[in-house]
Amino acid sequence: MQVWKEYQEQNKDRFLNELLDLLRIPSVSSQSNHKDDLIACAEAVKNHMLAAGCDKAEVCPTPGHPIVYGEKIIDPALPTVLVYGHYDVQPADPLHLWTSGPFEPVIVDGKIYARGACDDKGQMFMHVKALEVMAKTNTLPCNVKLMIEGEEEVGSNNLGKFLEDNKEKLKADIVLVSDTSMISMDSPSIESGLRGLAYMEVEVTGPNRDLHSGVYGGAVANPINVLCKMIASMHDENNHITIPGFYDKVLELNAAERKALNDAPFNLDEYKKELDIDDVRGEASYTTLERTGIRPTLDVNGIWGGYTGEGAKTVLPSKAYAKISMRLVPNQISDEISDMFANHFRSIAPAGVKVNVTAHHGGEPVVTPTDSHAYKAAEKAIITTFGKTPIPTRGGGSIPIVALFERVLGLKTVLLGFGLDNDNIHSPNEKYDVFNYFKGIETIPYFHKYFSEK
Repeated sequence: MQVWKEYQEQNKDRFLNELLDLLRIPSVSSQSNHKDDLIACAEAVKNHMLAAGCDKAEVCPTPGHPIVYGEKIIDPALPTVLVYGHYDVQPADPLHLWTSGPFEPVIVDGKIYARGACDDKGQMFMHVKALEVMAKTNTLPCNVKLMIEGEEEVGSNNLGKFLEDNKEKLKADIVLVSDTSMISMDSPSIESGLRGLAYMEVEVTGPNRDLHSGVYGGAVANPINVLCKMIASMHDENNHITIPGFYDKVLELNAAERKALNDAPFNLDEYKKELDIDDVRGEASYTTLERTGIRPTLDVNGIWGGYTGEGAKTVLPSKAYAKISMRLVPNQISDEISDMFANHFRSIAPAGVKVNVTAHHGGEPVVTPTDSHAYKAAEKAIITTFGKTPIPTRGGGSIPIVALFERVLGLKTVLLGFGLDNDNIHSPNEKYDVFNYFKGIETIPYFHKYFSEK
């Protein structure tokens, strides 16, 4: 609609500056020293909701970080879209790899560099601004509710209870999420599935204290050596995960489904060049798109122990640690996989060490229907603004709340993301293209329009 385009053009500088202000707030949910920053960010999001036209908005306390809720109800008889996003971000470490301050956003070559630029402040804020475009031009075609949480990056531990306690408040017809990516702006896509997650931490203990590596080396089990061998044993020569029962419930795609997935535009040489790697590596007999979309994984996210400071210190450490995540695919259940991992890890520990395994958080894999009215509305919205039919893809990441929405609220979700795989989310120099930000604001109102046309 021309009025939407004109309003966005008239306010685009403000839209961008307001996002930059939000990115300056270091709302790192995993670090307790940022508790006040999360409260400040929640308040800022609430104020932006009200300024955008919400009838009401509130910061809802939880035992952890608060949830921000806002709504614009124009007619209870009309469809209602529940928008979900998160204002918390990942830690910025390692800081020395950033080319600019992670919470000092800069724009270089049309890209916003800052922690949270894409995941998820930039994408979440598109919905606030899209609501403003519709509300301020008196063209909102349906009711809109927004629920923006502050604990997505630490497992959304308090969101389930919030859903249970607020079923009436959150009553809607569909959930709309922009926390995913597209193939490219030239090849727009909609993610139709997400992998689940089981996140573990392991501790291997040997002697009761750090020892002199010359006096005791070769006679006492070294926990770091042991941990590395244990982790290495969890993949075979075909990069197949060796945990007994791990694949028992994996939903296998048929040949036609695999072909459709691999028909998506993908250039392996460009992929390797962008990552500066000589070759890809993964489960045998599967393509890169399959490995990152429809196959489960097990990866070490961090490993430490012993002396890591400057210079040398010849110790045989008492303890070694690792954080390990497993991405799950349809039919796998996070609690079951966590138990399998824990039992297997303990079983392969050699004599001379003790093992402790802690499950941190998890989430279930989801597949969203591509033949639903909501998906077709998203498809039509992208056709309207991009001039191309979007390609359905499977996302490798996890948004645990999507399965929770279906279980608690009975709602399906549409994943209408505008990020790119190379946006460095969870990494130094996270970015989000200014073009993508404004393209999202342009496209989202059309989803509301077409979803309302039943």
